[in-house]
Amino acid sequence: MAAAVPSCPESPQVWAVRRPPPWDEALSLSLLDADERRRARSFRRPTDRSRYLATHVALRLLLAAHLGCHPVDVLLGRAPCARCGGPHGRPVLLESGAGPHFSLSHCPGLSLVAIAGVPLGVDAERIPGRRTVASCLERLHPQERREATAVPERERPLWFCRLWARKEAYLKALGTGLGRALDQDYLGDRDPPGAPRRPPGWTVRNLPCGPADTTHAAALAVPEGTPVPTAPYELNWPFVYGRWYGGAGAGG
Repeated sequence: MAAAVPSCPESPQVWAVRRPPPWDEALSLSLLDADERRRARSFRRPTDRSRYLATHVALRLLLAAHLGCHPVDVLLGRAPCARCGGPHGRPVLLESGAGPHFSLSHCPGLSLVAIAGVPLGVDAERIPGRRTVASCLERLHPQERREATAVPERERPLWFCRLWARKEAYLKALGTGLGRALDQDYLGDRDPPGAPRRPPGWTVRNLPCGPADTTHAAALAVPEGTPVPTAPYELNWPFVYGRWYGGAGAGG
């Protein structure tokens, strides 16, 4: 579904970014800060660079719509790590008070940008191969490992991908990222008798991926009691670009 950018992101809004913006790379780079431009130019594969640019340009355009400023004037930084206090915690807006908060994720075939008035985490993953799944199972919570054995082998990659997306979304929302042990929190979805509780104070749910539902998984983590959208919005490049530049060059 498509939507206009809301004026106040009290409830989470999630956008799916499936294609690059309909303008040249130079314009995209001009909307980023120096660190983002350096990062974009560091990618050796054009597809990786294009995906990074699309996700970060979308984030800046959406945040600028909320803040009422030019995308270049959106000041991004990092909060202190919730685990060690280092300068590598969740990405945040600088000099903006209480928010809005945001999270983003990009993988081949699907990128997501989420914005809300509360801390949150979003993640998108492409379904891995069976060998990758097998090598990662030992890192999971003991109950999750037990649940994995009950999933038919042919269905296990999709099951695992959905679980992994929930874990990464939750760890992003916490502000620890993968610095927190993956076996520390239970985020299974089978709820068997005697299963551990999911992390208290948080709601972590999978999101539909639209046309990529059979190849990808996505998830959103928000504080308990916060509404969870039923599905991501499809990013409308001409709209978000035209919001600031009168639509010039935004065709396609």
